[in-house]
Amino acid sequence: MLRDVGLDYRRLAWAKQVHGNSVVRVGERGGPFRDGFDVLVTDQRGVGLAIFTADCLAITLVDDTAGALSVAHAGWRGTVRDVPGTAVAALRELGARPERLRATIAPSIGPCCYEVDEPVTGELRAAFPNLWERWVTPVRPGHVMLDLWRANEDLLERAGVDPARVENARLCTACRRDVFYSYRKGDRGRLVTVAALR
Repeated sequence: MLRDVGLDYRRLAWAKQVHGNSVVRVGERGGPFRDGFDVLVTDQRGVGLAIFTADCLAITLVDDTAGALSVAHAGWRGTVRDVPGTAVAALRELGARPERLRATIAPSIGPCCYEVDEPVTGELRAAFPNLWERWVTPVRPGHVMLDLWRANEDLLERAGVDPARVENARLCTACRRDVFYSYRKGDRGRLVTVAALR
């Protein structure tokens, strides 16, 4: 499949994802990383960056002018750690400008299916006291539906990305198990998002 789009599997890069916001800069050889990283960035053409998900968000950011690319993994823990802002900052170090970035959010669990309670709401409240309530809808005492799509879109905007340049298909992995895997629904499979500079 990679060969069909002109990518070499030997230059594909991925990492052990740990629900954090650590960044790794991928060189021309690509390759897997044994250490934990949730944000991969590169300025090397033809190097594929891969993120694996099964409800979490895979966020792709690219500045074609600068030749800078990132793929990032953000569940609720990564959102609390501002993975979108971390990815934008890492791309700035490669010459990218936030206003030129284009972003995509891959299919992931939607606000229709993502019910959470403490400690999730407590960590969101502590990290983003002026934003977090925009991302939740109460459903029963102590429980809310969390909108990770809106949360990460807001964090991208806060980092300087134009909302008009953020593409989100808003396809819920938990609703659409006919085509996606959902960890919350008991699936053991994973989706992979791969991006590369041409």
